[in-house]
Amino acid sequence: MKTTAAGLKFAARLQEAKARLDAHVREVIEWHFSPETGCPFWLEFASKLAWSPRNEIRCFEDLKKFPPFEDEWLRGGPVRRWVPKGLAGQPIYIFETGGTTGVPKSRVAMQDFRIDYEMFSETLPDEYFPRGANWLMLGPSGPRRLRLGVEHLCQYRGGICFCIDLDPRWVIKLIKRGRTQELEIYKAHVIEQAITVLNAGHDIRCLFTTPKLLEALAEELEKQGTSVKGMGITGIFAGGTEFTPQYTRFAMEELLGEGVYMTPTYGNTLMGLAGSKPVSAEDGYKITYYAPQPRAVIEVVSFDDCNRVVGYGETGRVRLTTLTRETFIPGFLERDEGEREPPYEKYPWDGISGVRPFRQFAATTTVGVY
Repeated sequence: MKTTAAGLKFAARLQEAKARLDAHVREVIEWHFSPETGCPFWLEFASKLAWSPRNEIRCFEDLKKFPPFEDEWLRGGPVRRWVPKGLAGQPIYIFETGGTTGVPKSRVAMQDFRIDYEMFSETLPDEYFPRGANWLMLGPSGPRRLRLGVEHLCQYRGGICFCIDLDPRWVIKLIKRGRTQELEIYKAHVIEQAITVLNAGHDIRCLFTTPKLLEALAEELEKQGTSVKGMGITGIFAGGTEFTPQYTRFAMEELLGEGVYMTPTYGNTLMGLAGSKPVSAEDGYKITYYAPQPRAVIEVVSFDDCNRVVGYGETGRVRLTTLTRETFIPGFLERDEGEREPPYEKYPWDGISGVRPFRQFAATTTVGVY
């Protein structure tokens, strides 16, 4: 088969991305395992190993020498064991994930959330997310990175961010107790907050929200004789595992209509933000996400062997590796699964589609109004 110039150029980009990732891995390992700059947790961890990470980790594949990262390591304190010596003295944020039952997992942060959202900002089309536009953050608040991340994204783009109150832990408790009526009352309360802000004359053009809240907002606005577009919203940044091709088509054709741009994302407190390929009717509204390499890497691995990456199009569990100076987390098995997707021109590394709760946890995973 004849090799085209475009094919050769793309192959070169794949190699460049791999080389960049391997170099980044070496830099992050040196930082976290050096006695001068390292993270107390990893320095103690390395002292118990029969090998030296600084000497033996030379590329991304070498990270398999570490055992799978246990999420229990992130539960409880002292949280300063995760602060690298090289970043001592900097103001520290603490972001939590989980916590509906038991102690939540925690991640320390200084600048990572800002960097992640600044990178994501470059993927937003200015036509629909105008520079200087104000935003509404309609999603989980409290000790979650999401609220501060969206606020920084708005500020980075020159706008002012308005936020509503939403406690997802309370929502999940209502669901588990079967308190359907109270759940609907709480959801209506959240939507009422959002519409009050949108009607207050703040010239809000951009919105962060989740699939369920977007649907609830659109339905309530329709009852009031208007729409999301009618309220002046032109760009919507949304996230959540409820994003399916069916929902995306419904949102784009029924909830939003022409003139409103929606970009799905997949992310969490440990990874940052995985952007998606443009979603189109021609591609069946399929959503494919790509992690922000080299700062984070997503692999789709076998359910039976977490060190074996499945073939393209095959289904597996999400394995996340976080690689920043603030946080090093190798081989963390997420509570999600999906299909491995091939590299794409804009993102010359593997992606994932069909993200959904990991089958072994699906029955116990609660997705609330958010």
